[in-house]
Amino acid sequence: MENKPNLLKVHHLKPAVGAKKKPTRVGRGDGSKGKTAGRGTKGTRARNTVYAGFEGGQMPLHMRIPKFRGFKNPAKKYYQVVNLQAIVKSFPQGGKIKNEDLTKAGLVRKGHLVKVLGGGEINISVNLKVNKVSKSAQDKITKAGGSVELA
Repeated sequence: MENKPNLLKVHHLKPAVGAKKKPTRVGRGDGSKGKTAGRGTKGTRARNTVYAGFEGGQMPLHMRIPKFRGFKNPAKKYYQVVNLQAIVKSFPQGGKIKNEDLTKAGLVRKGHLVKVLGGGEINISVNLKVNKVSKSAQDKITKAGGSVELA
């Protein structure tokens, strides 16, 4: 077995002489970097800290801007509305009409709930299957010989 006398190992390493200095402990008396301790002389920042949004006594931005009032109810249902006159115009032959048919005709957007309102006159027989119908629309559809089914 060979003996290696000059083998360098990590635990033998140490910093060069003078490379490691103890940090200056400020604010420990006038004789050792005391007194102002790196904060300059006088003023708010010399005495205490100032919060990030402080504007020198002026009304801060977060208090100047208007606040939003109320809230959005996550449980509320929003309906796309269609009047009877639009249905008569798009479907002159009548028949069965569902949400998908109204979407294809361009009367409502895809994936939304649909409510039919009683605006206009209807003289054709339609079988509606939508999410909601107003009372006046339902009366007009049944008088014209159609039916309404809620989906």
